Amino acid sequence: MKEKVILMCIDGMRPDGFLTCGNPFIHKMMELGSYCLESQSVFPSSTLPCHMSMFHSVPPERHGILSNTYVPMVRPVSGLFEQIKLMGGVSDMYYGWEPLRDIGQPKSLIRSGYICARGEDDTDNKLTDLALRRIYEDQPDFIFLYQVETDEKGGHDNGWMSEPYLQYVNVAIENVKRVYEAINKVHEKTGDNYTLIITADHGGHDRLHGTTMKEDITIPTFFIGNRFEPGKQLTDVSILDLAPTIADIMGVPIPREWEGKIL
Repeated sequence: MKEKVILMCIDGMRPDGFLTCGNPFIHKMMELGSYCLESQSVFPSSTLPCHMSMFHSVPPERHGILSNTYVPMVRPVSGLFEQIKLMGGVSDMYYGWEPLRDIGQPKSLIRSGYICARGEDDTDNKLTDLALRRIYEDQPDFIFLYQVETDEKGGHDNGWMSEPYLQYVNVAIENVKRVYEAINKVHEKTGDNYTLIITADHGGHDRLHGTTMKEDITIPTFFIGNRFEPGKQLTDVSILDLAPTIADIMGVPIPREWEGKIL
């Protein structure tokens, strides 16, 4: 692998939710790397279709996942996990919503950790703890760390942009800070370079999402690493661009079927 990557997805994080959550690290994120506060997700703007597009760089009409119920692709497209495995890379995933298990094919992961957000409190912190342990102990090539409480307990239970929603976004951003500090310590100790990418799958409105409304389809995206200019504001960023960009950073092949561009 040329470089290592950590991808953090904060489920349901709207750009205005990010900006008003109250965590002081939001300003640091915009100083440290390149970012776009008007990145575009896909329709339907629901969790599983968005993540399938994030990892396979094709829209839902191509991968065929049009709801939160998985169905096999009629014309299979290799995803990011599979491309990393093809090159001998090590991938981990830590998540709190069970259907996400289907974004990677069997045997494409070395480790995974699942904690049901409806079954336990403080899920996002616990998932981050699991990821941090692996970062410090093993330095896997790629980690996908999913923050779920922003959507499940923030948006759906209380409404997007409600005070509880903003509190959960604040917790997620605090976990971004924890990961950022961890990769700096690892670099000092081992010399390994990690690029940290933070994004969302979709936004939301009222207590819903899934439409083409701006509130549902617009997401923030941040790229903190050697190849990204600090403080640079990007334009024309799509959720489809994440897999090709990560593959390029890591030096793994990009399937010709992918539609996104390298940022």
